[in-house]
Amino acid sequence: MFGEKKIMALIPARGGSKGIKRKNIRELCGKPLIAYSIIAAKESKYIDEVFVSTEDLEIAEIAGEYGALLPCLRPMRLAEDTSKTLDVVLHAVENFVDREAYDALVLLQPTQPLRTAEDIDGAIAFFYQHNRMDLVSISEVEDSPILMRYIDENGNMKKLLSMGSTVRRQEMPKYYRVNGAIYINAMEKIDNDVSFNDNKLGFIMNKSHSVDIDEEKDMCIARYYLEKLNGNQS
Repeated sequence: MFGEKKIMALIPARGGSKGIKRKNIRELCGKPLIAYSIIAAKESKYIDEVFVSTEDLEIAEIAGEYGALLPCLRPMRLAEDTSKTLDVVLHAVENFVDREAYDALVLLQPTQPLRTAEDIDGAIAFFYQHNRMDLVSISEVEDSPILMRYIDENGNMKKLLSMGSTVRRQEMPKYYRVNGAIYINAMEKIDNDVSFNDNKLGFIMNKSHSVDIDEEKDMCIARYYLEKLNGNQS
């Protein structure tokens, strides 16, 4: 709880994936990938209960082993490549979560093994400090969009931003991207119009905590950071 506010976490994890086969239960430094999100959520000072939404029996079994709640499997129509995260969240709050029991929902993607309980707790505190404004975690981008260009339909190179690009790199403003690690929404505001990536309040996370597993190179990067964290590398 945060004060007297009860908070739930939801981890959506389907069995299929494009880039890496069975990604959500792929072994990473001795644990299945989804385990990292469950552990971080359960170690949070503020999250009361951790739910997993999946259609996959093996994921369900692993989630249960790590202490997550899974009252029922979600339908296959919500586990396709084209399925929307919002539809998965709505299914959860309408079918196996007591919506009235929680003040807020923390959405945690299972592909973020470096997100910590401290990150989650910092985001929750930030959410309540800003009057429960819908929150999304962000991290600083390495390449400034000031230096980015696109090619229009006539083959002409155009600036992404209108500002000049002659300033020194050290003087360029900081820019951030949605990193997909943490989303927090007030429970009563979750409806068909929610767009989690467009949540208004940005919670800044360390770039090294923001690795999103999408392809094999991401597994290598995450493994490097996890091994370093565990003292296996200098």
